[in-house]
Amino acid sequence: MPGQRKRKRRRQYEARRSAERFAPDAGRWEVLFETQDASEFRAHVRRLRESDPEIDWSAVRVDNFCGRLIYPDTYRLSLFVPDPAPAAGRIPGER
Repeated sequence: MPGQRKRKRRRQYEARRSAERFAPDAGRWEVLFETQDASEFRAHVRRLRESDPEIDWSAVRVDNFCGRLIYPDTYRLSLFVPDPAPAAGRIPGER
């Protein structure tokens, strides 16, 4: 197929870039919203998309924790918050 190698390389590059960007030592995931009601979750995401255009949606994670017999499903929306970069030329912990 024409272009298949190019698409494969692009996917590999994007996966590598994403792994570096969201590495555990690069920052943390903060929960924005959590609920057990799917329609409430969809409505909240829709309102966020309309009201806050500054959110970087490539740094948002949606988790769906599947419930079993006695626990209901849980829906969680998290945003990746990068750690602040240390100032150049400064030693960490020094004022």
